[in-house]
Amino acid sequence: MDEDIQSSVIEIAGTNVSTAYIHCPPDPKRGGLGIRLPYLVMIVKNMDMLFSFEVQVLDSKNTKRRFRASTFQSSTRVKPFICTLPMQMDKGWNQIQF
Repeated sequence: MDEDIQSSVIEIAGTNVSTAYIHCPPDPKRGGLGIRLPYLVMIVKNMDMLFSFEVQVLDSKNTKRRFRASTFQSSTRVKPFICTLPMQMDKGWNQIQF
């Protein structure tokens, strides 16, 4: 239970952003999440630690492409299969719309 928002939350923490993650679905061979709308909204609390999230999508040509936003990235980089974006979070809870 988070005191600020008076709601249950999931805390994901680790010593390295590459070792603390949620993978959805748990078995990628079973397909994706079936999301059809082009929006992802997350409510994330700034814990004064490095934060990153990555979304993989399947484009109209059936090619997997990744988008990664992180608080430790200083510039945007675009490559054929990945786009990395800098992200800044305010203190407390942040709404991330992607």
